[in-house]
Amino acid sequence: MGYQLTEAEERLAELLWENVPMTSAELVAKCAEAFAWKKSTTYTMLKKLERKGIFRNESSVITAVETKEEWQARESRQFVAESFGGSLPKFLTAFAKGKGLTKKEAEELRKLIERYEEE
Repeated sequence: MGYQLTEAEERLAELLWENVPMTSAELVAKCAEAFAWKKSTTYTMLKKLERKGIFRNESSVITAVETKEEWQARESRQFVAESFGGSLPKFLTAFAKGKGLTKKEAEELRKLIERYEEE
């Protein structure tokens, strides 16, 4: 599974997250209105999101397998694993290099670490 959606997949995912559960017919109508897609295009794009494990279409009712936040977390972890050997410190170092962290960003990271340590 790739960690990026195409622009069209992302637009469809956003529409779905805002409207699920919904029927296939409702999705076709919304996509025709929002994107000027034909029925076949809508179903092709939906199948791509199903293969990525984000949505499910059973008995013509579409539901989310993952919330947007769950998907973003999973895909972020995959990106860090593939690009930085799973090392979050290496990722953060690369991310902040040249730009540095603002005081606010550093404080937010401290709070996240403290919450994690308390669990």
